[in-house]
Amino acid sequence: MNPVSARLLNQQLICPQFTTPYDVVAWMGAMQAQEYKMMRWAVGMRTRRPSAKAFEKDYNSGRIVRVHLFRTTWQLVPGEDWGWMLELCRDNALRGMAGWMHSNGVSIPQAEQEAIQEIFQDYLSQRRSVLKADFASALKDRGIVMEEHRLSYHIRLAEYSGLLCSGDLHPQKPTYALAADKLPKAAPVSKEEALAKLARTYFRSHGPATLEDFGWWSGLNISDCKNGLNAIRSELIEDRWKKLSFFRHQDSHTRGFRSGTVTLLPPYDEYLIAYKSRHVSVHPDHMHRAHSGNGIFWPVLLQDGEVVGNWSAAGGKLCSEVFHTDCQLNEAALEKEITRYQKFLVR
Repeated sequence: MNPVSARLLNQQLICPQFTTPYDVVAWMGAMQAQEYKMMRWAVGMRTRRPSAKAFEKDYNSGRIVRVHLFRTTWQLVPGEDWGWMLELCRDNALRGMAGWMHSNGVSIPQAEQEAIQEIFQDYLSQRRSVLKADFASALKDRGIVMEEHRLSYHIRLAEYSGLLCSGDLHPQKPTYALAADKLPKAAPVSKEEALAKLARTYFRSHGPATLEDFGWWSGLNISDCKNGLNAIRSELIEDRWKKLSFFRHQDSHTRGFRSGTVTLLPPYDEYLIAYKSRHVSVHPDHMHRAHSGNGIFWPVLLQDGEVVGNWSAAGGKLCSEVFHTDCQLNEAALEKEITRYQKFLVR
């Protein structure tokens, strides 16, 4: 087993199978969407013909939705899966949020939460999507002046209650919409079925991965992760690599790797953030160039799946730096990838 090439294939970073952003997100299950602008490239780069306009179309239609779910962070998920995913992770997410609020000396009584959400709902009932600043104005019109961080907590609580989800795509800032208006209604899913669905999706799109990887990615407790894995155990193939057990789904891919590829990986991309076993793709000496100790992930250059450098596109100019001293960067492949990224922006 070559976990690097298999992850590249299953994450659609080489030989992508899909033509639409929605298909990519549905395959991946949930994709980190911390960076509002770069999440578009994270999805687009996994399609056969990357297009920013195609992403916007699927996003605005509700086929793709951006919400706080697993690990209490921003995720892109298929609109039809939002309901059961929210049910699965809500309790853990609320506990994590309560810890943050307590550490910051913030307390929001239930009565206040319900009153603010009623205002949100009333305000959005006549609007397709709004910015956070619009919520602040709506509250001010009702005589409520709220500190920005407190408003952020209220918006997050409204997400976890199932009231809010992402609105239309904005060039710079997140927008919000009523989930009931934006997203399709779906039948309830039992916890057992949800765990199986989540495990199947993860090990199919992210494998080879360990049980600990699945636990990190989902933010669920280890017991739930084991139950999910065991529910699909007959569908999984187990491999040993460097004394660790890695699992991949029987429908995942292991062939099709092409050497010499260079990838402009955006910050917080699933290829790195979705695993605890990041040593598969990042040499320990270079780990600090890929992410910080407090959860910040930077854009990195991959060559054949290994992190070898950093890149940025600040000010419209794309710059790159190779820090892996043993790497002879494929300059032609880099130029091809830069062209692909530039075409994505205008398509």
